Amino acid sequence: MRSTVKDVAARAGVSPKTVSNVVNGLVPVSESTRAKVEAAIAELDYIPNLSARGLRNGRSGVIALALPDLGTPYSAEVAHQIVEVAHEQGWSVQLEETGHDPHRELDLVSKARANLIDGLILNPIALDVSAIRTGGNLPPVVMIGEVEQHQVDHVGVDNFSAARDMTLALAAGGRRRIAILGTTENRRTATANIRTMGYRQALDDLGIDHDPHLEIACDEWIPGGSARALGNYLRENQLPEAIFCFTDSLAIGALSVLHLEGHRVPQDVLIAGFDDIDHGQFAVPALTTISFDKRALAEEVMRLLRGRMADRKREPVQLTLPYQLISRASSAAH
Repeated sequence: MRSTVKDVAARAGVSPKTVSNVVNGLVPVSESTRAKVEAAIAELDYIPNLSARGLRNGRSGVIALALPDLGTPYSAEVAHQIVEVAHEQGWSVQLEETGHDPHRELDLVSKARANLIDGLILNPIALDVSAIRTGGNLPPVVMIGEVEQHQVDHVGVDNFSAARDMTLALAAGGRRRIAILGTTENRRTATANIRTMGYRQALDDLGIDHDPHLEIACDEWIPGGSARALGNYLRENQLPEAIFCFTDSLAIGALSVLHLEGHRVPQDVLIAGFDDIDHGQFAVPALTTISFDKRALAEEVMRLLRGRMADRKREPVQLTLPYQLISRASSAAH
């Protein structure tokens, strides 16, 4: 016969309510109690009845995570951490790739309003193409990424300061021809905009005149896209002294084309990225980057989402995570 909550409670020596708290993840329990309950669940092969739970508390047990491009290493790492934390707290996660299509976000918002999913984690590329832009009666939503707004809860990193710090680091030693790779021509992205602003602020701090020719456009934020963009740029322009790439994936593409064209990194040009994806530390040379704790991001996102489910009327929370500039061989001094 299928094990019940009462069976698990008896095996763990706790109340059925405590078992429910562990399974649902909505009420904190001590680590020792959680361990006993999880051990009992494993021993009895207990499977929560999500349908019955949904009927009792009006929840489906499913949340949705929408990212612009699930094919990037950064998205994969963020999704992994959020799925892991959500599962630890008793939630299943529906993944969606939104790209540049706001209708996909709107569809998820509609599902949440219809109680088909309990909440949303969104990473829009720009506010004016996001489903939350109209405000109104939104379901439980937490945003991640660089879009700045004050309508829903948000967890992110201070991209302006991080981009400024990276540019200042690349300028150490007197370098003045510092380029950025990742500005966009045909699509609007909050990430590109705010990192460009941080870069320009650093130039201003250093007394370096802004040169628009050192802002290299790349609409495809993948290694192939950046390799093509930088390759085209170098056919008509002098090699910069340093290049700050707006993601590690862009930086990996840049390293490839520089190697093919005989430019040495870091001897001829310094390279840096952003996001600290796992692949970056195994690039040749290893990538200098901006890093933040993706596990902490996932934990804070789930904490805020649970809080929003419990209280729809509280004021939105804007949470900024700390970041770290990690210096590796791609920006080592001459």
